[in-house]
Amino acid sequence: MKRRSFCYAFVIVPFLAGTILSADWKAGVAKVNITPQENMWLAGYAGRNHASEGVLLDLWAKALVLEDADGNHGVLITADLLEFPKQLSDRIRQQLNDKLGWDKAQIILNASHTHSGPVVLHSALSDMYLPFNTQEKEKIDRYGHQLEQRIVDMVVEASQSLEPVTLAAANGIARVQVNRRNNAEGRLTSLTELKGPNDYAVPVLKVTDASGQIKAIAFGYACHPTVLDIYLWSGDYPGFAQAELEKWYPGTTALFFQGAGADMNPLPRRSIPLARQYGITLAAAVDRTLQENMKALPATLKTAYKEVALPLDTPYSEDHLAEIAQNGPNHLKRYAQRFLDQIQNGETLMRSYPYPVQAWNIGGWPLFTLGGELTLGYAIELKQKYGEDTFVLGFTNDVMGYIPTLTILKEGGYEGATSQLEYGLPGLWAPEIESVIYEATDELANQTGIVPRAETN
Repeated sequence: MKRRSFCYAFVIVPFLAGTILSADWKAGVAKVNITPQENMWLAGYAGRNHASEGVLLDLWAKALVLEDADGNHGVLITADLLEFPKQLSDRIRQQLNDKLGWDKAQIILNASHTHSGPVVLHSALSDMYLPFNTQEKEKIDRYGHQLEQRIVDMVVEASQSLEPVTLAAANGIARVQVNRRNNAEGRLTSLTELKGPNDYAVPVLKVTDASGQIKAIAFGYACHPTVLDIYLWSGDYPGFAQAELEKWYPGTTALFFQGAGADMNPLPRRSIPLARQYGITLAAAVDRTLQENMKALPATLKTAYKEVALPLDTPYSEDHLAEIAQNGPNHLKRYAQRFLDQIQNGETLMRSYPYPVQAWNIGGWPLFTLGGELTLGYAIELKQKYGEDTFVLGFTNDVMGYIPTLTILKEGGYEGATSQLEYGLPGLWAPEIESVIYEATDELANQTGIVPRAETN
């Protein structure tokens, strides 16, 4: 640690000189342990067949509240969870509106998507797991209500601890992700070239208090936290990354947000040492970024939000659903039978989904959040339009299914087709999926003053 302190003695003065414009920011930080206190079913993998067995890493929810020079607020909430389902997200945001007066545009709920966290109440994936007995359902209900209240109380606590800070942002780089659609996991060790597309960016937001100490580090990466498939609670590689940063920077809160990593895996995988290695690699990328030149952000915050009707294509036929209900995997049988029951009761199957889209302009730095398991192509497209430094978050405010690009939708496969029924969606997304989403991001960018790169040249 002596080496690290020695370095800061030389870099802190020029950093403060470069961030004078952001001195009117205020920030508050809080965190809460959300590790279940009883053995529960773990989320993410259909193959698990019993409840958790213990703790590898505690699970955390964390909040970073920002206030700009005009008193505008926003809160970034991150959690070591598979997802924030819509009903949970809506209830948290309604409570924060009641208590603090904040609307949906001001609240980001991002789940790391760890596959070593608990099944959450109202998850769209509930039928993926083995049927729960009454006792297991009661655990999920009990934990869900406790989780909601802990997160709300945490944000209120953070909002009451605002202090003057400076903000700076930059992108680091880490080559952990592997495009899982275009590289066979079983042949990875023999491959001499990995195929993309990829986005190795490590977005970093640094929050520094008036004494020059780093108060919070918000950082992200676009890659599934699926190194581990064991029965121990953990945040997977993002959990290790956060723990390392908080150890390297005592007194700092490290918040991890998941990017557009739905078609990215950390490979190879399936061991605790690998999860730790990837976490340390990511933490080192953040550490390096913190010590280099970061862009000072003026104290202005603009936020916008909307839900768009994301269209579904022609619903699955009754014959197709009947075939799955009879011969498909158990978890798909349950979904298929539910849709068959709806059809036989004369009900209309869902034809669109209220999809959350959000934009923040943080001192001129663009940030977009999109719901669902967001595939990487969306980040690439938004960065091409709004600049390569743009922060793009997936798995935010709701996870209702995979969000494929049009290319992936046409190619099919798990992210483009077969995962739909696992999420309880009665058909594939319609080909207009990209145009609907990009129309919304353009609209919100305009509302928040985020300017396309072509207009700034």
